[in-house]
Amino acid sequence: MLTILGFSMMAVFLYLIMSKRLSAINALIIVPVVFALLGGFTDLGPMMLKGVETIAPTAVMVTFAILYFGILIDAGMFDPLVNKMVKLAKGDPLKITIATAVLSLMVGLDGDGTITYLIVVTAFLPIYERLGMNKLILACLPAMAMGIMNLLPWGGPTARLMTIFKYDAMELLQPLIPSIVIGALYIIGLGVFFGLKERKRLGIIDIEPGSYQEIAAASLEMSSENLRRPKLFWFNVVITLLLVITLLTNTLPLPSLFMIGFVIVSIANYPKLKDQKERIEAHAGNILTVTSLIFAGGIFAGILEGTKMVDAIASTLVNIIPDFLGPQLPSIVALTSMPFTFLMANDPYYFGIIPIIAETATGFGLTKLEIAQASLLGQPLHLLSPLVGSVYVLIGLVGIDFRDHIKFSTKYAVGTSLVMIITAIIFGVLSL
Repeated sequence: MLTILGFSMMAVFLYLIMSKRLSAINALIIVPVVFALLGGFTDLGPMMLKGVETIAPTAVMVTFAILYFGILIDAGMFDPLVNKMVKLAKGDPLKITIATAVLSLMVGLDGDGTITYLIVVTAFLPIYERLGMNKLILACLPAMAMGIMNLLPWGGPTARLMTIFKYDAMELLQPLIPSIVIGALYIIGLGVFFGLKERKRLGIIDIEPGSYQEIAAASLEMSSENLRRPKLFWFNVVITLLLVITLLTNTLPLPSLFMIGFVIVSIANYPKLKDQKERIEAHAGNILTVTSLIFAGGIFAGILEGTKMVDAIASTLVNIIPDFLGPQLPSIVALTSMPFTFLMANDPYYFGIIPIIAETATGFGLTKLEIAQASLLGQPLHLLSPLVGSVYVLIGLVGIDFRDHIKFSTKYAVGTSLVMIITAIIFGVLSL
């Protein structure tokens, strides 16, 4: 009965999400409650609270990570970098595409695709148009970069996995660092590839000196002048580097790091209490959207685990999957994560499918951690999905058709994922 109930719950959940009958947050809460009641489980309170309690550290980390990077973007920490890159690129398409790739990766550290697209496209669109470069490149490179940077602990899929499996951020991501690094180098390599093609097509074009200031200035229009703190640029950079070093050395838990970091940059950049309140209010919408989803996911996971539905489903799948395919599950999950996360949103995939596969994998002597890590490697293709809201920001800013973006970028997104998967296999993260 539990198996049938579990499968039915997953099917209804996926249908409601994919058909847009319910929002993700509503479906994550109401669907497991209804099916648990249908199964005769009336004591749902403890299950729900346990689920919420286990994901509370993740919600705290995401909240203060958004605030931290939001403050730095408001203060203009990236402005000098944008300005310098535009000037260095000059009229050489090769330098421009490499700068596009590098800036996309650096700005993508905040894990927010919308902010990354706003900064990168606003910075480089004038120069792409001035030189007659292919604007599909300007859409492709930031999207590919976000496909990698989305794996960071404050990114969507990783936060969901931390919510579901209660893993620490470094426990989940540290083995994937080689894949992330090689993936980032691949993106820069794409920048070189695109740049050489554009240089061959257009040549190196001289731009009058005054144009560089005009082009660079265009990238700064999105931020209010009175919010920028150019004198604190190096302070903000040093604090961010210290935070990253402390994160990598696992000196403090991630939520604590971002809480402390936010307080430091908030007070240093905006000493007045009124300004601090305004900055928090400016980012409150993003925080509420993400954290409410995380808490809803905690309820979903708590009921799924508390009712033992996930165990029943996993046992059934173990009996169905041929023995010879069992050990290949991590690689299968890594490869299938590309089409799965393209055709569905992260919520149904990570909250609905991955927990079942992970539980199934334990029946073959594999760890849930390996399945969780494998499921992250299809994100570069996910960032092209029509189900991802930020993609519409990207194509709108660049001024291209969605169909053209998909047609141009899909093969490069698949290539990025394959490079990361192969790297994970080589470094022993994924077993064969």
